[in-house]
Amino acid sequence: MLKPSFTDLLKSSVRSILKNKSRTILTSLGIIIGVTSVILLTSIGNGLKNYINQQFESMGSNLIMLMPGKMFDDNGNFNQSESSMFISVAFDSKDIRNLKREFKNLPILPINMTTVEVKHNTVTKKNITLVGTTEDYGKYLNTTPKEGKGTWFNKEDVDKQSNVVILGSKIAQDLFSNSNPLNKKIIINSRDFKVIGIAEKKGSLGGGGDDSLIYAPSKTVSSMSGSDKIQEIVIKANEKSEVEDIKNRAKKLFLKKYKEDSFSVFDSSQLLNSINSIIGILTVALSGIAAISLVVGGIGIMNIMLVSVTERTKEIGLRKAIGAYPRAILIQFLIEAVILSCLGGLIGILLGFLGTLAINPFFPAKITLSSVILAFGVSSIVGIIFGVAPARKASKLSPIEALRYE
Repeated sequence: MLKPSFTDLLKSSVRSILKNKSRTILTSLGIIIGVTSVILLTSIGNGLKNYINQQFESMGSNLIMLMPGKMFDDNGNFNQSESSMFISVAFDSKDIRNLKREFKNLPILPINMTTVEVKHNTVTKKNITLVGTTEDYGKYLNTTPKEGKGTWFNKEDVDKQSNVVILGSKIAQDLFSNSNPLNKKIIINSRDFKVIGIAEKKGSLGGGGDDSLIYAPSKTVSSMSGSDKIQEIVIKANEKSEVEDIKNRAKKLFLKKYKEDSFSVFDSSQLLNSINSIIGILTVALSGIAAISLVVGGIGIMNIMLVSVTERTKEIGLRKAIGAYPRAILIQFLIEAVILSCLGGLIGILLGFLGTLAINPFFPAKITLSSVILAFGVSSIVGIIFGVAPARKASKLSPIEALRYE
């Protein structure tokens, strides 16, 4: 008997699989679920990373932030010690004056916040964050209204505690629908405010994010909250090369007044790297959990292939009796297992792609080529690994015993 070619074995494997289409789909179901889950989770992780990177880019570069509490440990990772996180301070106007003396040519941007209720006509929005800051905030943190969208408040507005606000794009839409909010009145905690600008859209993740913030002069917000305490200070460096020096000088200055574990000095890239690191670890962990279903799917393929060997015992015996090589039978069953896993992988990739498209309007998911290749590659390897045992069993059947099998 002539040795069958790989093409002949492939055709025979396809015919065997197509004999029972329902069982083929059910056999591949574990692989389908696993590949779909892996692709969706990695897409969500990648999309979240891209979204956060865009948010930081929109804030501007070379930013140094001072905040109460110890946010990072000695290795630069987010601090997980509760005792350190809750030893915090509240900055005040004296800290701002000290920073301005230390960094005479750099913008120092104090930020104080409070939660308010906002009304316009019949629309009421609760738990909205009112951000108090200076006349320079919009310019240095890329929040200045675009042309035709009003202006940022000026130093006189800050000094006089003017009741003027700049609305984030989402809160503006929520309060005014499609009408123009400029120069209109809104009520914040029973006080009338004039809308003088609409902040440039930042984009949001699920909720409103920066687009749901309302900005007002710092002294105005302090009068509303009843406190002149400052929750955050931002320093804008001229060059990236200056960032580390500014951080060290600011830290040294604050250590004269505060304990080391009661405040944090960090730059935007440090914060971004820490967030991306956490997202990366979380994505890998969730993808690993989802990949367990690939192993379960592989076990399912092995079980069905073992059943198939039993069902086709007489066929195997007959083929061996007329001269079929054990290796040819092994290869055919192995091909069948790989086809089942690859079929599940392809369907999983399609469902993962469709799932990503479906959640994209609500969440910034993004499929990468590497995740598709990884998912498909793993599903193929699963088919090979779990197909070996049934294929070896089929190839080692005795032709006489197989022909007598009932």
